Amino acid sequence: MWGEDQNFAPALSVQWLHLESERHMPRQSLNEYLEFFHRYGSDIACVQRRGYRRARWTYRQIANAAAQFARELESRGIGRGDRVMLWGENCAEWVVAFWGTLLRGAVVVPMDRVAAPEFAARVAAQVDAKLLIHSAELTLPGAICPARRIDTLFDAISHHDRRPYPAPALARADIAEIIFTSGTTAEPKGVVLTHGNLLANLEPLESGIDKYRRYERLAHPLRFLNLLPLSHVFGQFMGMFVPPLIGGTVICLDTLNPSEVLRACKSERVSVLVAVPRMLGSLKEKLERDLDAAGLREQFQSRFAAAEKLGFLRRMWRFRSIHRQFGWKFWALISGGARLDEETETFWNRLGFALIQGYGLTETASLISLNHPFRMGRGSIGRSLAGREVRLADDGEMLVRGESIASGYWRGEGLHPVAEADGWFHTGDLGALDAQGNLYFKGRKKGVIVTGAGLNIHPEDLEAALRRQPEVRDCVVVAAPRNGDEEPCAVLILRPASGAAGPPRTLGENDPAEIVRRANGSLADFQRMRRWQVWPSEDFPRTSTGKPQLHLIREHVIREQADAQLRADEEPTEGHRGTPKSKLASPLEALLEQITGRSAAGISTESNLQTDLNLSSLDRVELLSALEDRLQTELSETQFSAAATVGELEKLLRQPVSAPSPYPYPRWPQWPAVAVLRSLIYYLLVWTATALLAWPRVRGREHLRSLRGPALFISNHVTRDDVGLVLKALPHRYRYRLAVAMNGERLRDLRHPPAGRNVFLRCVDRLAYVAVCACFNVFPMPKQSGVRGSFQFAGESVDRGQSILVFPEGQLTRDGSLSPFRSGIGVLARELGLPVVPIRLDGLYELRVAGRRFARPGVVRVTIGRPQRFDAAAEPEAVAAALQRALEQMGQPDTARI
Repeated sequence: MWGEDQNFAPALSVQWLHLESERHMPRQSLNEYLEFFHRYGSDIACVQRRGYRRARWTYRQIANAAAQFARELESRGIGRGDRVMLWGENCAEWVVAFWGTLLRGAVVVPMDRVAAPEFAARVAAQVDAKLLIHSAELTLPGAICPARRIDTLFDAISHHDRRPYPAPALARADIAEIIFTSGTTAEPKGVVLTHGNLLANLEPLESGIDKYRRYERLAHPLRFLNLLPLSHVFGQFMGMFVPPLIGGTVICLDTLNPSEVLRACKSERVSVLVAVPRMLGSLKEKLERDLDAAGLREQFQSRFAAAEKLGFLRRMWRFRSIHRQFGWKFWALISGGARLDEETETFWNRLGFALIQGYGLTETASLISLNHPFRMGRGSIGRSLAGREVRLADDGEMLVRGESIASGYWRGEGLHPVAEADGWFHTGDLGALDAQGNLYFKGRKKGVIVTGAGLNIHPEDLEAALRRQPEVRDCVVVAAPRNGDEEPCAVLILRPASGAAGPPRTLGENDPAEIVRRANGSLADFQRMRRWQVWPSEDFPRTSTGKPQLHLIREHVIREQADAQLRADEEPTEGHRGTPKSKLASPLEALLEQITGRSAAGISTESNLQTDLNLSSLDRVELLSALEDRLQTELSETQFSAAATVGELEKLLRQPVSAPSPYPYPRWPQWPAVAVLRSLIYYLLVWTATALLAWPRVRGREHLRSLRGPALFISNHVTRDDVGLVLKALPHRYRYRLAVAMNGERLRDLRHPPAGRNVFLRCVDRLAYVAVCACFNVFPMPKQSGVRGSFQFAGESVDRGQSILVFPEGQLTRDGSLSPFRSGIGVLARELGLPVVPIRLDGLYELRVAGRRFARPGVVRVTIGRPQRFDAAAEPEAVAAALQRALEQMGQPDTARI
């Protein structure tokens, strides 16, 4: 990160006053919204997790970097109208590149992160991209255009001037971005959005926000956890356009694990969660699993039903225990990207959260309608925004007209119109309007299934009936061909028979035929489903916004139907309605193939994870995190670590359970008041005891003089008094804020004594837990499972200004020499991004062997080595080996008398 530049603050003030005087004039480009970046200059604009750390950028830093990026484009000869392609994860660099491109007058071409490289290459060629900004793992096949990695962008542009960039005069008709639908076989079709298209949606939001700006001051800054990709226009609105209007903070998260999302909401004091409906459903299931684990599900259901007639504030109070999990600032959820089912909407509203739905398409610059947070029609997608017309065609299709309609489709040879000649754009969605003007989504027009009798079946109605069945975790309904006509086919993902949500179910209740029969009971006869399949994997293939990829699901249904017919022809049996083993790889098989490099076809359920697949402990942590992200669920790390074969892992995935960590992660020892108390205790007791027992001779303190900020200290482990010696050797600025990794199992047993211990010893253990936490600021580092939580806590501690002390051997030395370092220290060193300072203790082992508690001054020696730094791409095993060599080379050949 670079420092703040105040040299041009007066110029910005003049510019701001000039812009304020012209607020009544219509804006001509999005660049004018950068005025808000200057207004909220020192406020935090973006927070992002990098490894186990949190990086933060102010509005001024984003604006400065955008000006630098514009100058970088100028130096490359990229100018007005040229295309710059952005292909990567949500991050501050993505935002900088977006605004910098607009400042230069160029056109942004955002690419979906999950797009296939071949598709991205076709897009780059079609738009004649002049530059690609991409994530390290996303590369185009062939040298189509110059490229720059997004994670090195700040360093690459740091030499440019940070003063405001003199942007060219742009008009509302100038193109701002071209957004392509992602795919693998379809020809790329880009939606061309002008500055005016986006301003037509942004200006009504700005006007509406102005009415509530005085209330926002009471909770400033509002913090948005944005889980929508910035490559989609709704993600851009909630991640880049709307928050600056109120000086809000946007948090980017690199995981969709519900537990991580919940933890981020509380730790980052999030106000609003922006996500796709599937994420809201996953969070709902996580809360329900927690209730089941605590035995409170029945009590919750009773209170939930009684809350239907309560007001908003009374609902918040009744379910305050759930609100406490999200944090006291959290109050709203914004759903976009797909339709939110009524059950999930009711769940969050009933808990006392404001739930806002937005509806729109890329062709309408995202927004057509938006719910008011406190005046919502149940099941509604809100009222249309100002400046656009919405009407229903004779067949119920929603038509939209206004400036927000895209100027055309980009197909290489020119623009093709999006709307009809009269300006009306056909959304392809069916809807309804009530007397108050609220819009209601009724399904996709092109998704309507037309029966042989000419009757229209809307899949959404059938899916709603299926979702009301407790065994159904997710479902879609697709059109299956039959004798030249179409009929609805239900594709189901079922909960486990003894799953985490609800009581155990019988085999009959998990029979898909029985589930579909019950769902059909609430449908008209012509709507009833007579075909079904159980999806073979734990989740449907999805787009980056969480929508099921219906064309892939339908292809699979048709293929299985043909295979079943072939088997029936070869061996006549009763008509097939189930699903045989799929040829599609499950998420587990796909991830194992990615980690091991072996084909999924060669991995059997009997394969041993340690011997056959050679999965290390770090591979298991990576696999666990990836599976939780893919399935958006929470798995028991203890059970996951105990699984020996692929089959046991598959069984665990079929029965996910809520498994809170058994290890305590105390944050109170890092409170400033406790830190002051700890410092006093250290100088009164620990420092004195260390000086009396063994006044150590310290060498290498000069290596710490140029060190600023937190550091990762590592030391060999000789006795249980090592921490006191390390503290004695360090300067006060590190003693004051040093979090020490301790045996996780031992710390857990102190906090939660085993049931077999008597009452007195249990009290002693708990007092010892408080004492060791208060005096040494310890946190658990388990030897078995749970290291992921420890690494995350270490990252949080560093963000709070703490340094970390770790003993990489994980055990006391047995013969005085170093034991092999655990590879986890390599992960920690790489992901924390801190200088690693090796510390070697000598002379203690000889005291331990001799059974001596006291030593002459200078017998015990503490050597502080030079700080080591490692590249973010370094392999953990290589980092651990390098640190062990550094510590071994610090050994002293001479031996002192004890």
